[in-house]
Amino acid sequence: MNFTKVAQTSDIASGSMKNVVCDGNEILVVNLDGSFYAISHKCTHMGGRLSEGTLQDGIVTCPRHGAKFDVKTGQVVEGAKMAFVKMKVKDTRSYPVKIEGDDIFISIK
Repeated sequence: MNFTKVAQTSDIASGSMKNVVCDGNEILVVNLDGSFYAISHKCTHMGGRLSEGTLQDGIVTCPRHGAKFDVKTGQVVEGAKMAFVKMKVKDTRSYPVKIEGDDIFISIK
């Protein structure tokens, strides 16, 4: 598995997230109490930028229609909503993360 350095641990405070680019892919890196996770940056519903959403208890909420994803696994926790209509949303991709010293590495393969 090939890993690419995308950030340093000091770049992402605990309880926050950051959009990074790895081999041309936009990826959301999240720091949960010192553990780092990576999922696709775009919502699978309509491509909302997850870094512009909210993060609470390991769940990121898309700013467009409220789809919620578990940042540890990329699994959908709650589908999107438009007005009173609920829509199915696919899981997003998660990526392996490796920490070496202060460096954060992600594998997209």
